[in-house]
Amino acid sequence: MNIALIGIGLMGQALAEHLIAQGISLSVFNRTPDKVENLAQSGATVYSSAQAVVDQNDYCLLMLSDAIAINDVLDTIDPASFKNRLFIQMGTIAPEQSRSIAKRITSLQGRYLECPVLGSLPEARTGKLILMAGGDKTDFDKALPLLNLIGSMPRYIGDIGQGAAVKLAMNQLIAGLTASFALSLALVQKQGIDTEQFMQIVRESALYAPTFDKKLDRMLQQDYANPNFPTKHLAKDITLFLDVAKSLGLDVSGLEGIEKLLNKTLEQGLANTDYSALYAGIIH
Repeated sequence: MNIALIGIGLMGQALAEHLIAQGISLSVFNRTPDKVENLAQSGATVYSSAQAVVDQNDYCLLMLSDAIAINDVLDTIDPASFKNRLFIQMGTIAPEQSRSIAKRITSLQGRYLECPVLGSLPEARTGKLILMAGGDKTDFDKALPLLNLIGSMPRYIGDIGQGAAVKLAMNQLIAGLTASFALSLALVQKQGIDTEQFMQIVRESALYAPTFDKKLDRMLQQDYANPNFPTKHLAKDITLFLDVAKSLGLDVSGLEGIEKLLNKTLEQGLANTDYSALYAGIIH
């Protein structure tokens, strides 16, 4: 199985390492070449253009940061090269953006499947990402052997845009849970209450979520370095969620407060740190 991967950011790097370890013949392209040097040493074939990597593979995974980056890359590919190739878009974008990209690719006789992923670097490195696919069921079935290497139980959600919508819904939960926990933790800290006593009560309650313990030490130590998921990406996803939710007539006043908090955190210079840096936005 010959696979192309375009986009070697944090998640792209981790996914590439996993696929290589699984014996996949992997071709990679990244617009910043220095990010792929170690993958070449690990056995990936590195190409200097998206055009070249697409021409050599029938499956192309897109692990890019947003719809602008995706379209910028597609702009560099000869229209004739899309024919009969399956593009699998794995980033977090809005449903309408996904439908627009699908229309662009299929109009050139290419195939398109959205398959955003939930999870972070440990899950990407171990093939345990949660996959939410949208598109033609035939394309999903065709891609399933590959998707099974990336996640243990890939889910077919439905039409293009529906997988993207579920991913935005999940990332909204990430922001909501993290912001709520950070605020409660800050209050307990300011009141001089023993943190472990507070956490024991939380863990015994129906309110507990495992992410609380995963982010607890980062918040207490105020150490947000080496992120699995940077604050800037969560901020981008929340903006996308708000746009979609508003278009559907939903009341988003609660989430608008979290967006404001995320923007404050970015202004503190924490864009490239772990999203637990929301705690910094609360206490400073």
